[in-house]
Amino acid sequence: MTSARDLMTAGAQCVGENESLVDAARKMRDLDVGSLPICGEDQRLKGMLTDRDIVVRCIADGGDPASTMAGQLAQGKPITIGADDDIGEALQMMAQHQVRRLPVIDGHKLVGIIAQADVARAMPERVTGDVVHEVSR
Repeated sequence: MTSARDLMTAGAQCVGENESLVDAARKMRDLDVGSLPICGEDQRLKGMLTDRDIVVRCIADGGDPASTMAGQLAQGKPITIGADDDIGEALQMMAQHQVRRLPVIDGHKLVGIIAQADVARAMPERVTGDVVHEVSR
């Protein structure tokens, strides 16, 4: 059985819920990523923040990214997968919830992220195509 841990990119970095969107954007730039998990003071995952969230939900609405905290954009309960869960379940979660990046947790700790690129590198073309199709609906 292939697990989420086998496919994930380990060492995902978080933006703190009390860090500004400017800090989050700089971290995205420095890491060359388009999204970051939002982690709380308790090290629990609070949500995901994308570069699009910063632009559409803050800047376009006239908000100040220097005074808006990442945690303010966290909505609802984050969609996650357990590190030891079967990769089939992870792919189903990505498709069902139409997410391109799926945080992987072990207990309550973030241990990695499965991105579409991880799926493309490790899975057969048909599986990758199915996931991309479902996520992009």
